[in-house]
Amino acid sequence: MSIEQTLQERSNNSCELCGATERLSVFAVAPSDGSADQSIYICETCVSQIANPQNLDTDHWRCLGDSMWSQVPAVQVMAYRLLTALGDQDQLDMMYLEDDVKAWAESGMLNTSAGENTGTVVQRDSNGTILSEGDTVTLIKDLEVKGAGFTAKRGTIVKNIRLTDDPKYIEGKINGSTIVLVAAFMKKA
Repeated sequence: MSIEQTLQERSNNSCELCGATERLSVFAVAPSDGSADQSIYICETCVSQIANPQNLDTDHWRCLGDSMWSQVPAVQVMAYRLLTALGDQDQLDMMYLEDDVKAWAESGMLNTSAGENTGTVVQRDSNGTILSEGDTVTLIKDLEVKGAGFTAKRGTIVKNIRLTDDPKYIEGKINGSTIVLVAAFMKKA
């Protein structure tokens, strides 16, 4: 039996990531020996998304909430890599991988941020979610604002944030004052 036939049977002729049933092909999950155990059967849409990880469509990848529970290690590895690339820490926290499977997943992580290619900075919140210019965040702890004479309380919403050149910090307005905030004390709203 060929690898493709084995994968068709294993996947019941549907994409092992999103469940699509058209334009399916074998995808080797790198590093791979080319075997069925280290390959997955996925649709053209998933292949194109994986090939261009800096343009991941979060709506398409909602399916990972189901496929991450697959018993197939290669599917688990790809789900882990994609959830990491999407910054979906909540899903990652629920996922359990054997040590060897996790090592495989981490050895071939997707290069998702344009920042890694162009030298720009990527800010992440306390959950590891990538922050963008204009996002709304919530404080996860009380912060004393030195020089302004007030304490920003936990749960305070900061709208329309601005990114800085330092990955640890963002700028936002609280009580009418623009201040620099530690990204690790924020949660994307």
